[in-house]
Amino acid sequence: MKKQMNPMGTTRLFNLLPLKSLTVLMVFGGLLMSNTFAQSPSKEEFPDRPVKLVVPYAPGGPTDIIARLLSQKLTTLWGQAVIVDNRPGASGNTGTAQVAKSKPDGYTILLNTSSVAVNTSLFINPGYNLEKDFVGIANVASTPNIFVAGSSLQEKNLKDALEASKSGKYNYASPGDGTTPHLSAEYLFKVLAKVPVAHIPYKGAGPAVNAALTGEVQFASVAVPAASQLIVGGQLRGLAVTSSKRIASLPNVPTVAEYGFTGFEDYTWVGVFVPKGTPQSLINKLNSDINKISQQEDFKDRLATLGFEGVGGSVEQFNKYLQVESLKWSKVVKEIGITPQ
Repeated sequence: MKKQMNPMGTTRLFNLLPLKSLTVLMVFGGLLMSNTFAQSPSKEEFPDRPVKLVVPYAPGGPTDIIARLLSQKLTTLWGQAVIVDNRPGASGNTGTAQVAKSKPDGYTILLNTSSVAVNTSLFINPGYNLEKDFVGIANVASTPNIFVAGSSLQEKNLKDALEASKSGKYNYASPGDGTTPHLSAEYLFKVLAKVPVAHIPYKGAGPAVNAALTGEVQFASVAVPAASQLIVGGQLRGLAVTSSKRIASLPNVPTVAEYGFTGFEDYTWVGVFVPKGTPQSLINKLNSDINKISQQEDFKDRLATLGFEGVGGSVEQFNKYLQVESLKWSKVVKEIGITPQ
């Protein structure tokens, strides 16, 4: 016959145990319980609240449009609102510096252009250090720059236009000081071709293109999206693109390299960044999710209508590219002779 367990037996056992043994049992039991709870999710997966996507430029430009396309896709993917926050000022430095100082928890993300790799050389203190303050997540989109001329320019190609520029009477428009179209043009005109073409900065690609259309300037140097439709429509003449090969949307426009300036290759790109110190797990997740979006056909088609090509790639690839870009533009700034502000 089995003995029935005395419900008070356990209590008597604990009462008879030495204090030291009792402590060991309690600690061991606590470890078992904590291990059990650790196996259960302790918090919701990122993100569990709205995310802010900072754009350090005014609304309406290509960067802002890409930011809103990306925010819509991320909102759908995450089930949380991704809010575009435009913080323009100081050639993009104002908004960029604000993100550099934000909490590195993945809830404040920066969408910036290739200007961020230029500004570190153009400004003595832009308010941030690209290498020390940020981690690049992914290169979202890229487009070459392009040299265009209005119908008033008699020369039909870049070679003849450069020859005519030796007169010292020609000038060109850019979207502004320090933009990659500005530096691309300065490098071509002043360093490679050695022709005295004067730079006239405008407040954006639209005004720069309009200056070429109206004959205020002989040339304009802008990113392809700002001029492609006007070239197709015949209002502007495409002289040369800064890519390594001709682009599909403008197959009749030669590359700069085709005119004998070998190795000339410049792009305006748009990438995603987070503050340094962001957990690696979040960095990996953001990279993975942005790459997923980059592969979606409707996203790629929308970029194409803007004149951009989707890029994507790993975190390591983008950060290595950032180092190359920063070094390249630093050399260009020195060769051109621009004094940091």
